[in-house]
Amino acid sequence: MNKRKTYLKISAVFLIGIMVALTLGCTTSEPKTISVFHAGSLAQPFQAVEKNFETANKNVDAQLEAAGSVDTIRKVTELGKQADVIGSADYKLIPQMMYPDYADWYIVFATNEIVLCYTDKSKYADEINADNWYEIIQKPDVIWGFGNPNIDPCGYRTVMTIKLADLAYNKPVFNQLLGAHTSITAKEENGIYKITTPEALNPNTKYVTIRDKSEDLVSMTIAGGIDYAFEYRSVAEQNKLKYVELPPSINLKDVKYDSTYAKIHVTISNGKTQIAAPIAYGITVPKNAPNKDLGIKYAEQVINESGQKIFREMGQPPTVPALGSGNVPEQLKKYVEMID
Repeated sequence: MNKRKTYLKISAVFLIGIMVALTLGCTTSEPKTISVFHAGSLAQPFQAVEKNFETANKNVDAQLEAAGSVDTIRKVTELGKQADVIGSADYKLIPQMMYPDYADWYIVFATNEIVLCYTDKSKYADEINADNWYEIIQKPDVIWGFGNPNIDPCGYRTVMTIKLADLAYNKPVFNQLLGAHTSITAKEENGIYKITTPEALNPNTKYVTIRDKSEDLVSMTIAGGIDYAFEYRSVAEQNKLKYVELPPSINLKDVKYDSTYAKIHVTISNGKTQIAAPIAYGITVPKNAPNKDLGIKYAEQVINESGQKIFREMGQPPTVPALGSGNVPEQLKKYVEMID
């Protein structure tokens, strides 16, 4: 009998163990993942937003993927990838590239400006200022860089800024910096300056460096591989770089200069023409998002008060209220002023 009792006890313990394991298997599931494709300049604030999102949505993992904004959207529209959120450094790319098949709304949620970054190791760092920056980076022993305008909005905005400098200083800044050292061209027609950035940009690397994402130039500047880089102010501040604050007539920040900015048109290699305007970031959830409801919840964390605080602290002033266009989800409308 003792052997039989011992056997029954062991069997009971074994069965209980199986039941516990099965119960845990039923109640514990793998975290659900959502994909957030975004502009490189949104990397740090979106990482902070991710923490808030995952705290508010237990057992959900937001996976962030950074690239130039044009490439970010192409992943969905051309490469067949699926994303639950798209964050673009230029809100206009959403209707241009995603309407009507992949999106039918966007929200403008933050602003920025173009600055010229450097470090103490940069040549002529003790001389450069808002009045002479274009003369400094023309010097033959200086190497400067910017993002690829065909991929990165910061890149085509840099081209715009340099052309606007022609108008601001009444000097051939564009020809000296870009015309002489790349295959980027410009012509004037009836007061509009039309710039073309071909697929082959052909930079003379003795003077100028081009990278697919302008953020890639940060490490090069810090390491001393280049002396100066055009970046968003937020990128400069997040990476503790020194920077020249450019005049408002050329830095693409001030709405008062909207009509001046609009004189500059840049046609990138995909044939799309970008018209210079104050910088504004946009967000949407694609129509084919696998987790549409969670994508909307992530967007909410970007535009609500906690999101506004993150962007304010990281040098990308939030747009308050955010500006909405199209079929904005009901859940987000309380944060948004509709602009159409």
